[in-house]
Amino acid sequence: MRRALRLIRVGVRTHVTYMSRSPLEITFAVLVPLVYATLAVYLFRAAGDPDRLLTASVGAGLMGIWSSVLFGSGGAVQNQRWLGTLEMLVVSPTRLPLVLLPITLATAVVGTYSMVATVLWGRLLFGVPLSFAHPVLFLVAVPVCVLALGMMGLLLAATFVLLRNANALANPLDAPVWLLSGMLLPITVLPAWTRPISWALPTTWGSRAVHAATSGGDVVTPMGVALALGVLYALLAVAVLGRVEHRARAAASLALA
Repeated sequence: MRRALRLIRVGVRTHVTYMSRSPLEITFAVLVPLVYATLAVYLFRAAGDPDRLLTASVGAGLMGIWSSVLFGSGGAVQNQRWLGTLEMLVVSPTRLPLVLLPITLATAVVGTYSMVATVLWGRLLFGVPLSFAHPVLFLVAVPVCVLALGMMGLLLAATFVLLRNANALANPLDAPVWLLSGMLLPITVLPAWTRPISWALPTTWGSRAVHAATSGGDVVTPMGVALALGVLYALLAVAVLGRVEHRARAAASLALA
């Protein structure tokens, strides 16, 4: 356990440092959350709901975190394939889930900038008051949400190992997941048949915890459900990675050529 925790800690630090050296990653991480926040604030203002502008800023931050996890996980696996190191990671003594988990957690950690940026952007540009219902619980709910999203990213990374072009799967998953998770709008406005899908996503419960800490409501229960689902997704990712790794070896599909 100590070795695994040390591996995760060093891996997260390494991948965060690596992403901070990429101009594309920096541009994407800086600009996209601000675009989300601006659109969200204007949409809520146009709807005549100025009291929920802080909720809009927080929701835009959650959208930015999810985008960072989704594209960062796929991009990290693609980078390893392009660099020719994915094969070495697969055959290394360390199990593949422990190799990929720091990558997905690092993308989630980088995504936390989105929350800070959108809240401050709303405050400085639009004068959104920072009146959190539970400010202390908000500081706890955001890392819990980030952790849950990182574990969900591990399951996505399992499929990205098998796909030559991970962005082909990542692109269509961006908007549907943040819609189904209620990051910006409540899931009650969606069709009833989407509810079971929403309830099965850790992003839904993580978003609910963050929004409850922002505007009021039960924060602890959604955090617990988000963590439980995150652990379930991580265990499922371990099982899936075993099959994906076996299939990738058999099909010789890890390398680009």
